[in-house]
Amino acid sequence: MNILITGANGQLGNSVRKVAAKYPSYRFFFTDVPEVDITNVTLLEELVQKNNIQAIINCAAYTAVDKAETDIELAKKINVDGSRNLATVAKKNDIKLIHVSTDYVFNGNGNLPLKETDATDPIGAYGKTKLDGEIAIEESGCDALVIRTAWLYSEFGGNFVKTMLRLGKEREELSVVYDQVGTPTYAPDLAVAILDLLQKGFSGYALYHYSNEGVISWYDFAKAIFDLSSIQIKLNAIESSEYPTPAKRPAYSVLSKKKIKAAGIRIPYWRDSLIECLEVLNTTSSTT
Repeated sequence: MNILITGANGQLGNSVRKVAAKYPSYRFFFTDVPEVDITNVTLLEELVQKNNIQAIINCAAYTAVDKAETDIELAKKINVDGSRNLATVAKKNDIKLIHVSTDYVFNGNGNLPLKETDATDPIGAYGKTKLDGEIAIEESGCDALVIRTAWLYSEFGGNFVKTMLRLGKEREELSVVYDQVGTPTYAPDLAVAILDLLQKGFSGYALYHYSNEGVISWYDFAKAIFDLSSIQIKLNAIESSEYPTPAKRPAYSVLSKKKIKAAGIRIPYWRDSLIECLEVLNTTSSTT
């Protein structure tokens, strides 16, 4: 099967590249903006037909949550128009589409794990554009899986884990919010889940939630990163109101994985995956 990966230079795209060798029956076409801009439907169609693409995994997205509040047009162009273009091309060419969305489609006001059937209510521009992208894909009528995830991190790109490691070396004291609760997602774990779902096959439209197992706050996550990395730092737990940001964050982002586990997908525990990521980062830093 010929599979097109869009946004291949991001965290998830690079993670698909990392695990690709486990799927020898797949031939991957890793692309980013220089090869194909998903906002250009004509170029997208040409690439798909030229390479006989049979499935698309969309890892491309506008993910600058705070910047999206003022950069709304570009966020819409990528997250809504780009998603619609991919769905249009998928429908026209009978291609399977797997698209990654976010916990930010919810308002975060609940206290129970969020199910795929729960009402959406984004509280910021980023979440709104991601939800509109989901809707555009569903309305296209193409065969599509939309997978919502949360708190994505990896050894690639910029993310919370790498930021904490950097700050832990630069500072003696750090404050992190404790009243935002969710579950980290190690991007290579998500990449495996996506490819496993593709391998199982699907038709029509389906929506899944995926993050690692467990529940923690950002403070707990930072504490684990420092403890596992033997970094000595004074860590203070603060409320979100003490750390204002342009975009409000959902207070509760725990995703229910019941549906995706019923589909046969294995989900690692967040701490085990964090250990794996830190080992990779330590190995990388010691060899560079």
